[in-house]
Amino acid sequence: MITFSELYSKFSESDLNEFRVVTRAQRRKIALRMKRMMKSATYKTKVAKSKLRIASPEKQKVKAAKKAKEIVLKKFYPKYKEMAVAQRVQIDQKIQQKYGGMIAKLTQKQMKFVKKDEILKVKKAKEAKKNA
Repeated sequence: MITFSELYSKFSESDLNEFRVVTRAQRRKIALRMKRMMKSATYKTKVAKSKLRIASPEKQKVKAAKKAKEIVLKKFYPKYKEMAVAQRVQIDQKIQQKYGGMIAKLTQKQMKFVKKDEILKVKKAKEAKKNA
């Protein structure tokens, strides 16, 4: 099985900063797969274990990029969540073209906040495990 670090090393920095455009059918397929996965005991234990560890720098960068994209969405498209799926696909394409550089810069700024969040996440999970 390939690890996240090995997979990450195959991609260049520019690949990570760009979000792939997902069609409507792909979004639906991903949603159905995640719905099934969330119910499985294996996935639940995996999530519980991951909460007890600080994420790798690669995963932190991915989280920071997602936060950066959300910031851009809130600024330029505040009603993004309410829009139809087809509109969201178009907006994702526009954001990738227009604001790719902005998202890259915001990703770097978000890294320090993501690191703090990771530390808090681990502390909270360890405390909850101790109290349970």
